[in-house]
Amino acid sequence: MVPGNSGGVVVGDLVNLSSGWVLLQAALFLFGAPLLMAWVRRVKARLQNRRGPGWLQPYRDLNKLFAKEALVAHTASELFRAAPYVVFATTLLACLGVPLVAVGQPFTAVADVIVLVGFLALGRFFLALAGMDVGTAFGGMGASREMLVSALAEPAMLLAVFTLAMTAHSTNLSSVIDHQLAFGLVLRPSYLFALMALVLVAVAETGRIPVDNPTTHLELTMIHEAMILEYSGRHLALMEWAAQLKLMLYGVLIVNVFLPWGIAREVSLAAVSFGLFAVVAKLLLLGVLLAVTETVLAKMRLFRAPQFLNFSLLLALLGLLSHVILEGGA
Repeated sequence: MVPGNSGGVVVGDLVNLSSGWVLLQAALFLFGAPLLMAWVRRVKARLQNRRGPGWLQPYRDLNKLFAKEALVAHTASELFRAAPYVVFATTLLACLGVPLVAVGQPFTAVADVIVLVGFLALGRFFLALAGMDVGTAFGGMGASREMLVSALAEPAMLLAVFTLAMTAHSTNLSSVIDHQLAFGLVLRPSYLFALMALVLVAVAETGRIPVDNPTTHLELTMIHEAMILEYSGRHLALMEWAAQLKLMLYGVLIVNVFLPWGIAREVSLAAVSFGLFAVVAKLLLLGVLLAVTETVLAKMRLFRAPQFLNFSLLLALLGLLSHVILEGGA
């Protein structure tokens, strides 16, 4: 056997394996995000004694929007037209950086929490610019509110994940999850504080009650919806799909980083199948908790949103300090 050919085969196999996992994870996120949204809506409808939409309703909505013509205001620039594609692409890239059904895969080498936050921040930046581009009052108002939320949410998210990163001595999400699995179930106050902080950040970042209401069009309370009011057709479809991906992204981040049991640590049909079953079960449970929370709580007034996010930042800071004090930074 020629060494050069052997090396070429190995490199080719690694490239094919990495590409296969990337395509698989992208497909699971793309087609699973609307299903997660449908699940939350159906559970909320049942809790409110309503029948609720069908399981395929989010797909029908996206298909209807993609079939419509995208109307653009005459005052809009090229940035307004490009923003939906940038927001969708950055959100999908962020999703690819979060281990979904298995750890230790070739593409997870770049699954760093700082990269993840960077992708989300880039998408948010273009979303805010698009909201202000047309020059409407609602777009500018929504963009300013979105920047206020992100300025308080991003530090809390970083502190929450850094608490786990200090334990695993790595900011790579795959390494953090693998460290969690290796040491088993350990009750740590730092993890509890970090989990609560990340849950609050996820509620704010995905525009859910009590911070925002994704189904409202009342101009005095809108945050995310205010920035996409001028979009239609395929542009609006990409924005809505990106919002669904973001909800699933935070859900997977919560259940796989803090509750990673069931995720596959080896490439085999049985392990990957069980990992897929485990993450689906955990996401369904998380969807039920989200639906119950949105049913029993009302949307808070906008000026209380900073207090809500400051509380999440405080929880994340307590988690970091408790790790340093109680666990000696080990």
